[in-house]
Amino acid sequence: MLKRLLLLLIITLTTAGAWAAKNNFDDDDSYRYDIGGGIGMSGYLGDANNANMFKHPGLSANVSFRYMFGIRWAVRTMLQYSSLSGDTADWENVLPDNQSFSFKSTDIDLGLRIEYNFFNYGIGSPYKKLKRWTPYLALGVGGNFASCEGNSAFAPSLPMAFGFKYRLGERLNMALEFSMTKVFGDNVDGKNLSDINGIKSAFAKNTDWVSAITLSVSFEFSKRCPTCHYVD
Repeated sequence: MLKRLLLLLIITLTTAGAWAAKNNFDDDDSYRYDIGGGIGMSGYLGDANNANMFKHPGLSANVSFRYMFGIRWAVRTMLQYSSLSGDTADWENVLPDNQSFSFKSTDIDLGLRIEYNFFNYGIGSPYKKLKRWTPYLALGVGGNFASCEGNSAFAPSLPMAFGFKYRLGERLNMALEFSMTKVFGDNVDGKNLSDINGIKSAFAKNTDWVSAITLSVSFEFSKRCPTCHYVD
């Protein structure tokens, strides 16, 4: 199952990138790369929280590097840190033997995502009908490392995101994003919480989610064709 999922996502990323390049989405006056960072609020869904993902909000921070095919498509590498916590005492239902569990953990996720802008994103070049803002979607693959009470675990992950970008200037961008990352493991909240309901964990069952709302700023560099329109 894992191999099939990873293969499907890799094929999706590769096909989208090749399609963008084939259709010549490169803009001579645009930039190739983008680097940035963001900060915001993290949340969690799992064994110690099965309803409100932001019941116990934590800190989320990220750094990213993006390669832009053009005004619609990009590939982005992101390293995201999240502080997570949960408590089953918040539940209305009662666990077997009136048990109660809580945890605090740190979570690091490294992912590769492909992004799609709904509008032609940018400023200038009126004939391209560019907009200074656009909603966007992102989907990718990643690896998740969680540490809780002296225990650590690694698992593959599936990051998904929806957000809005706004161009502050020729190279400067701001984005507000909501993301959810499916972790194909059950140890984000610690090993002691992997079977509190008597349901054995599996690859895609009874596993954890990490979410975040972040505000980020990024800077573009490396112009594609700095001398294309040069006139002597």
